Amino acid sequence: MLSANRRIIMVMTLEADYAVRIMEYLTKNEGRCDAKSISEEMQIPLRFCLKILRKLVADELVCSFKGAKGGYTLAKPAEKTTLREVIESVEGPYMLSRCQKEEYSCGRSHCRLHKIYEKISDDVRNELDSYTFEMICAEEACECRGKNT
Repeated sequence: MLSANRRIIMVMTLEADYAVRIMEYLTKNEGRCDAKSISEEMQIPLRFCLKILRKLVADELVCSFKGAKGGYTLAKPAEKTTLREVIESVEGPYMLSRCQKEEYSCGRSHCRLHKIYEKISDDVRNELDSYTFEMICAEEACECRGKNT
């Protein structure tokens, strides 16, 4: 058991947080949006915003248009884009432990933790998949399905 002074803190990266903010902005603002506006409104440094937008475009979550009337739009309807897709676009597949990576071996042949970590990771992935950007950006904030926080 952890002592009162020690806490386990797991946070997503700043890049993932920014990617979610960008998708939120694009969901709420119809039409083409320029990177500078996204950057300013969502308080994301422009260079970092452009880097994340490139990843979102590469994963076909965002469309990019060049030229004077260029900008960015959602690549598909907000109800078809999940929180998991956006986070994994910048972070890669969600895993609780490096033990879950194929290229990593902890050297323990009968590690009971592998199955536990995989179950927890599956649960988190499923929960992230349950939130779409339509839900996230709805006029009334989405509820966490009655969970106590």
